[in-house]
Amino acid sequence: MTTATATTAIPETTERAEREGERERESRNLRLVRRAYQAFRARDVGALLATLDPQVEWVHPDGMAEYGLGGTRRGHDGVREFLSRVPAVLGGMRLEPREFVAACDRVAVFGVREVTSVRGTSATLSFVHSWVLRDGLAVRMEDIFDTVEFHRLIES
Repeated sequence: MTTATATTAIPETTERAEREGERERESRNLRLVRRAYQAFRARDVGALLATLDPQVEWVHPDGMAEYGLGGTRRGHDGVREFLSRVPAVLGGMRLEPREFVAACDRVAVFGVREVTSVRGTSATLSFVHSWVLRDGLAVRMEDIFDTVEFHRLIES
C-alpha cells in the first residue's frame, strides 16, 4: 500500500510542477506582450523591437495590401518598414487592448483601436492580435480585423 501511494504521488507532483511552470511561462508572455503595447503607445520603436525576435513575422490582412499595409513582414526591418507606411495612410491611431488571454506560447489580445483618417474622420474599430512567443520574445504577431471597415475609414 505504501508503494502504491508513493507511485501515485510522483505523477501528481510532476503534474503540479508542470502546471506551475506553464503558469509562469504564460505570466512572462503576458508581461512581454503588455510591454509591446506600452512601447507602441509611447511610439518607442526600439522598445517595441526589443520585445520581438529578430526574425519575427508581422502579419496583417492581405486586404490591406493596396495601402501598403497587408501581408507578412519579416524581421525587425520588416516591422520598421510597416510602421513607416502607417502615417501615409492614417492620420492617427491609438490601440486599446482590453482583454489578454494566454495559453502556452500564445497570447490573444482583444481590443479596439481609435483610428483617424488623413482627412480627419475618426472611428473605433475592433481588433484581435494573436501573438506567438518563444524564448522570451514574440516570433509572430497577427493583426485580425474587419478590412472593409478599415477601408471605409481610410477613404472617408
